[in-house]
Amino acid sequence: MPLWTSAEVAAATGGTASAEFVVDAVAFDSREVGPGALFFALTGESTDGHKFLDQAFASGAAGAVVSSQTPHPHVFVGDTMVALKNLARASRKRMGGTVIGVTGSVGKTGTKEALFECLDRMAPGFAHRSVKSYNNHTGVPLSLARMPRAARFGVFEMGMNHAGELLALTHMVRPHIALVTTIAPAHTEFFASEEAIADAKGEIFQGLEPGGTAIVPFDSPHRDRLIAAAQPHAGRIVTFGLGEGADVRAVEVVPGQAGGTYVTAQIGPDRMLGFTLSQPGEHWIANAMAVLAAVDAAGGDLEQAGLALAEMGGLAGRGARFQTPVADGEALVIDESYNANPASMRATLAVLAETRAARRVAVLGEMRELGDQSEAFHADLSGPILAAGVEALLLVGEGMAPLARALEGRIELVHVPDAAAARERIDQMLRPGDAVLIKGSNGVGLARVVAALAGRS
Repeated sequence: MPLWTSAEVAAATGGTASAEFVVDAVAFDSREVGPGALFFALTGESTDGHKFLDQAFASGAAGAVVSSQTPHPHVFVGDTMVALKNLARASRKRMGGTVIGVTGSVGKTGTKEALFECLDRMAPGFAHRSVKSYNNHTGVPLSLARMPRAARFGVFEMGMNHAGELLALTHMVRPHIALVTTIAPAHTEFFASEEAIADAKGEIFQGLEPGGTAIVPFDSPHRDRLIAAAQPHAGRIVTFGLGEGADVRAVEVVPGQAGGTYVTAQIGPDRMLGFTLSQPGEHWIANAMAVLAAVDAAGGDLEQAGLALAEMGGLAGRGARFQTPVADGEALVIDESYNANPASMRATLAVLAETRAARRVAVLGEMRELGDQSEAFHADLSGPILAAGVEALLLVGEGMAPLARALEGRIELVHVPDAAAARERIDQMLRPGDAVLIKGSNGVGLARVVAALAGRS
């Protein structure tokens, strides 16, 4: 069966089809269009997708959703963004399986990917998830619109940086299971306190289907606040974590020789599961407990989930590892370049501390959207950096100036203005046997540094 027919797209969006066609994919970025895709010509402040219609059809698009006339096969609508949201709602309406929504200040993409791996192992080809970090007002409807009609599981990441944004997304996704990974300082430029962040994340529970399950981090200081947010909407509330009393809990943790962890988890009062977690770091142990809680709530196979967690590879930008050539040898690159906030910085520095290496190096980009607390949050990273045994540090961006001052004279340190300068400088820093952590807010562009190192291997 095709993903959508032109008649279905027209019916869902209230548009008019110029011709009959079928599509097997949906995109709003012409660079992602392949054969058989439906291209949404979205209009925005800086660009207009209608300018890329010829490019999209040259790449194989089967049809487009447009709000101005075109000779290409299309569905004509009044507003293409509204049409995308309506197609997303139609996709959700025809979904007969289980939908899981994931949010949190840290760990939501990794948790979403791990959940997909577990569910896809149980139902190969019948699990769907949002790709990349498509978690905002355009990414979520796109991910819904892409969901195959025969999907048995759908996993959707939802993000926000203002109050009220998650509410709109969760009402579109309508999850049967809603999971909050953790609450931490992120986007504090737009929130008065962590409590306000917790309240905004708790909006996810308002979209729960009747009788749905809310999954809450037990070890969070905001646990009770999240539970209170979930109670009016959830038929069941499940907690996860490492602390005694969590419904899904890691009761034994043994470091593995290859950087992973052997975990014994208790699920509910009378079930135990032993598995090897391939991803390093304590934060991933908590993520794994969240995944097991969601798999269990979805009626999934926990033993299959354990196998999937053991075999899960590193995610680009979120912990992937590779060797890169340096003079007279190689260095290990730990790619955490996708994004950063104070909590995730501390977590990944702890992972670096546990990594065997001749020398530990860190390339850290500034953390953005921290508002008035930005200087303090950056300076406070000095402790975790020293505790991790970092011997050489490359700081990137103006926002890192407070950290540079805090560490002056205490560590080998270079501070550069941008990713381009970091890319030029890193070759002078790396030595054989080094382990280098690369992490910063996405806007800093440290992914380009990672790509340059990966391109040499």
